[in-house]
Amino acid sequence: MPGIFEDDLKHPDLFHDDLHPSHGVDTPLAHCLRPVCLDEVAGQPELTVPDSWFSHLLAEGRAASCIFWGPPGVGKTTLAHMMARSASIPFEHLSAVSAGKAEVQMVVNRAKSEGRSYLLFLDEIHRFNKAQQDVLLPYIEDGTLLLVGATTENPSFALNNALLSRCRVIVLKALDTSALENILARGLAMLQQGSPDFDLETEALKWIASTSNGDARYALNAMESLYMAVRDKRWALSDVQDHWSRRVAQYDRDGDFHYDIISALHKCVRDSDADAACYWLARMLEAGEEPLYIARRLIRMATEDVGLSDPNALTVSLNAQRMFEILGSPEGEQGLFEAVIYLALAPKSNAAYMAEKGARKLARKTQDMPVPMHLRNAPTKLMKELGHGADYQYAHHAPDAMVAQQHFPDGMGKTDLYVPTDRGFEHKLGERMRWLEERKEDMKK
Repeated sequence: MPGIFEDDLKHPDLFHDDLHPSHGVDTPLAHCLRPVCLDEVAGQPELTVPDSWFSHLLAEGRAASCIFWGPPGVGKTTLAHMMARSASIPFEHLSAVSAGKAEVQMVVNRAKSEGRSYLLFLDEIHRFNKAQQDVLLPYIEDGTLLLVGATTENPSFALNNALLSRCRVIVLKALDTSALENILARGLAMLQQGSPDFDLETEALKWIASTSNGDARYALNAMESLYMAVRDKRWALSDVQDHWSRRVAQYDRDGDFHYDIISALHKCVRDSDADAACYWLARMLEAGEEPLYIARRLIRMATEDVGLSDPNALTVSLNAQRMFEILGSPEGEQGLFEAVIYLALAPKSNAAYMAEKGARKLARKTQDMPVPMHLRNAPTKLMKELGHGADYQYAHHAPDAMVAQQHFPDGMGKTDLYVPTDRGFEHKLGERMRWLEERKEDMKK
């Protein structure tokens, strides 16, 4: 890939007057290194290859309303700038964190007064509520605004359907370590223009890249902090680690990453991979997740994925929650690991879970069907006279506590909802169920 800072000399950014090849004190390194053409964009080949739709869009000098969905520091703002530049239309940057209807209206008024379209880059667009999102619709529709929204949240949850129908959703991926190393190398070369004695050992540069969670802006800011600390030093790995406290793990308790990690933990338990389940549990705890939230999810896993194949799984999970409530962190977290390992290694069955789903579906369809008279409660004389409880067979009065009587509503017939597997304790439950059915058939003869 060509050097970004070299091309900046040839192609000054039309929308950032302070962009220049020499790294100034007031200009962040990440800003100086912002790509100005697709060849310089790292890590998004589906957009940057010559035959991609986005490449054709820029080559034809067009712009389109779209939503860039991806983690921080992967090029969302940069791609929006490129689109505006290629289409030769003004670029306006708003953040949905601080802006609202009034700020959007100011951009609209400016566009209308000039008689041309504006590209509105709306960062953190998921922060706009439905009413604020609806404000954008007529101006996208009539071409006053070309909207480019940037979000780290799933657009299908965060944005309303009317807005999504007018925008193309583009998924951007976190940058891999190799791409970050290349970006850091270019940043290092730029910093050395200002101070030739500043340098990083290869292992130190690789370490920064590997601990930046695919975020180019974060990686460059981290290296720049070393430059600002000591500009005439060759930084070794140990020096970098001493200077720079490792980045807090990427984790948003209300965002997709939160749900992705708990999903990974759940699926590893379901797939009986105890090692991977321990890893994802550790990831959650190290990121600061609330342990009692994890405990609640483990209780759910015990019933959904283990069920009656090992009835003790629920007890172990409940005990893990109780242990944490008694001991707190960090000692109480050991119980979570014990429960995760137990659940992962337990025989699996979702038969109870499927029985619940089937029963609820059946109940919704038949909720108006009356309870059979012999199963009804009869606490008063009048209710008994009306037939409530009549001919009910009390199981404890029968041999083996077994009766063969109707239990579903009249005319509905018996429905098999719980179908045990042949794994773990459910094997015994299946044998018990088959024996019960045989006894009931014998009693009907």
